[in-house]
Amino acid sequence: MPFLSRLLVLLVLCVTPAIASVANADKPRLFVLTDIENEPDDAMSMVRLLTYANQIDIEGLAATTSVHQQRRTAPDRIRRIVKAYGEVRDNLEKHEAGFPTEDELLNRVTEGLAVYGMQGVGEGKDSDASNDLIEAVDRDDPRPIWVTAWGGPSVLAQSLWKVRETRNADELKAFIQKIRVYTISDQDDSGPWIREQFPDLFYVASPGFYPGGAYQHATWSGISGDYFHARCDGADFSLVTNEWLDKNLRRKGPLGKEYPLWEYLMEGDTPSFLNLIDNGLNEPEHPDWGGWGGRYELYTPRMQKWFLQAETRPFWSNAEDEVLGTDGRWHRGNHETIWRWREAYQNDFAARMDWTIQSVEDANHPPVVKLAHAERLTAKKGDVVELSAEGSSDPDGDLLSYEWLYYPEAGSFLCSSGTNARPVAINGFDNATASFTVPTRTVMPPGTGTMHFIVAVTDHGSPRLTRYARVIVDVVK
Repeated sequence: MPFLSRLLVLLVLCVTPAIASVANADKPRLFVLTDIENEPDDAMSMVRLLTYANQIDIEGLAATTSVHQQRRTAPDRIRRIVKAYGEVRDNLEKHEAGFPTEDELLNRVTEGLAVYGMQGVGEGKDSDASNDLIEAVDRDDPRPIWVTAWGGPSVLAQSLWKVRETRNADELKAFIQKIRVYTISDQDDSGPWIREQFPDLFYVASPGFYPGGAYQHATWSGISGDYFHARCDGADFSLVTNEWLDKNLRRKGPLGKEYPLWEYLMEGDTPSFLNLIDNGLNEPEHPDWGGWGGRYELYTPRMQKWFLQAETRPFWSNAEDEVLGTDGRWHRGNHETIWRWREAYQNDFAARMDWTIQSVEDANHPPVVKLAHAERLTAKKGDVVELSAEGSSDPDGDLLSYEWLYYPEAGSFLCSSGTNARPVAINGFDNATASFTVPTRTVMPPGTGTMHFIVAVTDHGSPRLTRYARVIVDVVK
């Protein structure tokens, strides 16, 4: 790093205790349900999650069962990873502020009943985990709480059952309104029950049970699946191999040592919290806008052979993006909604593992993206819209590269100009400033709607890190 850049970093550190921080009021709340030890991927996801523990309020880490692990839970494995985190927490804090202490996280480790699915739901089926989840939802906090099920969601099912049995209809409604759920498919029989019994619950899922190909068809498998589950043709598989993970994660200190070799695929549970990371792209309350954890649309999925039962109501489920792959071909599918961002989220994790062992001067930190205009603009068909990320900067003084992209699937404006894969040309797409012309030919009435444009700003440090800004253009008559 050049001397002047190092001096800049040191001056920043004299003013603030770390490169950046996230205000508590802006942090998403999270309660994790994990069948950790059923296979290595839960432990892998836990390591990644803890490197972002300053950006997410982790209010529960609950060991649970699943179809793959029906009669035991493994809270001690969570505690082991948290203790490894405790060894590097102070170094992480030098890079970004707000990391909880080891003891704070250990106090949030709990477990559900060591029984399968709906066997753990009903009278006398409370557990430390289900009680803690109810307490977390009831907390006097205006923020919703995300409940992510890396295994079976029976702990959530019991919490909902208990509240329905002990509170009136308005109290139950208020309780449900505070919860956001993201499950990694259906890993026991309680997930379909929850969706059917609580139709107003915000729920993100690729529904289905393991037999019959559920995981192969699930959006979340786009995190790393190429040759096994998802078979993602256009994705860069080199970024999820055990060799890449050895070099960039496992060899980096005490926390890296807790990151195991994968057996089936890397970190199948990670998409459940990737959209909570503060990167400028993710919008947790809008799964249809897309982000590192994938894109989902609100509808009632039709029955498939891998479903446990027919779905009875709309929830956030599989959506498709069209993405240019590393093979130079266009690919369309739900896995693409995740693997399109793979280089960025893998580099980001590698950099955070650097933070666990390196000084601020020796590590890379993400750029800061700043738009020169509002995040929401209004235009008419035929208008030229100017876009600008001038003012973006890098805390390490690295050079920046820019890429503006149109995200048609995230918006509602349907146009027929250009090609199917790239319907809107962006002039200066690789500059800080760019422009486009709102298409005049639309597919169907009313010819209005929203257009989403993303600027990806990437630094030239090592590894190269990317942050984003989203511009929504309302096309009006």
